[in-house]
Amino acid sequence: MHVQALGYVGVRCSSLEDWAAYGQNFLGMQRIDKSRSTMALRMDDRKQRIVVEADGGQGIGFFGWEVADAASLDAIGAKLEARGTKVARGSRALADERHVKDLIVTSDPGGNRLEFFHGAATASDPFRPGRNISGFRTGPLGMGHVVMHFERLADAMPFYQDILEFKLSDFWKRPFEGYFFHVNPRHHSFAMMETGKNMVHHMMVELYSFDDMGQGYDLALGNPDNIAVTLGRHSGDYMTSFYTYNPSGFMVEYGWGGQCIDDSTWKPFERKLGPSLWGHDRKWMTPEKREESRQLCIASAEAGLRQPVQVIEGNYNQMTGVCPWLDSMKAQKAVS
Repeated sequence: MHVQALGYVGVRCSSLEDWAAYGQNFLGMQRIDKSRSTMALRMDDRKQRIVVEADGGQGIGFFGWEVADAASLDAIGAKLEARGTKVARGSRALADERHVKDLIVTSDPGGNRLEFFHGAATASDPFRPGRNISGFRTGPLGMGHVVMHFERLADAMPFYQDILEFKLSDFWKRPFEGYFFHVNPRHHSFAMMETGKNMVHHMMVELYSFDDMGQGYDLALGNPDNIAVTLGRHSGDYMTSFYTYNPSGFMVEYGWGGQCIDDSTWKPFERKLGPSLWGHDRKWMTPEKREESRQLCIASAEAGLRQPVQVIEGNYNQMTGVCPWLDSMKAQKAVS
């Protein structure tokens, strides 16, 4: 019954054209027209990853979590019902609309609609990005991750950890409380924060090429008021990224270089030096919290917190050169 990945999301908005421009021209996704009030966006060989509904609302309308097969779908449905969570079988029409073989529908403690599915359809034609990018890092890792606000973490944590068996990667307490969970090697596919409200915080998509992400930042700088979080690098998944507001009123993290987790060796831990190694000035924070976040980055630098860049075979070249001082430090550590 193991959840394998975040397969798709559905977003609510007032204007399809606003999302088409944002999704194609900025994010680099491929627009698929569906009806007068709905459209989809492709990121890869799947028929759709983001479903956009112009119903006048905001936020994420539903989350699609992928499982391996029909038996896994039945098992997760039975476990949810055994723990007192109402589950409904998705209709054949809904499955066709989502381009999956079968699905079940339920809600989490925050009232978020969750769809568990198997058998996602792939397209017969190749992915055509909306702007010139190398593509997105998806496949077995899923489409990216989502981070949610919850009124009370005590309600949400048992649901995701005990029933759905999401695995804790790490957590922090400053400058705000956050817990990060993985369902595959991606450092986190889901995270939550206790903020006194129930809503989406952000969704992340990861680019294959570092330059694709950087060129996206150039585009974002053309409308700086739309940048919610400046360029920076996270201390947990090592993602280099920035955040912009989308037409549905929440943020999209546009990133590159996220680390993978090996469950055979990974142990959850508290990140005491904050969420980012550098950068990521969060414009939505109060001035006091922004300063606290900046001081945490400075403390990370003073503590010598550095992490290797996470690269994929084929998108890097090995550099020559030495740093005698660093080599001597490494030698001293090896001896001690």
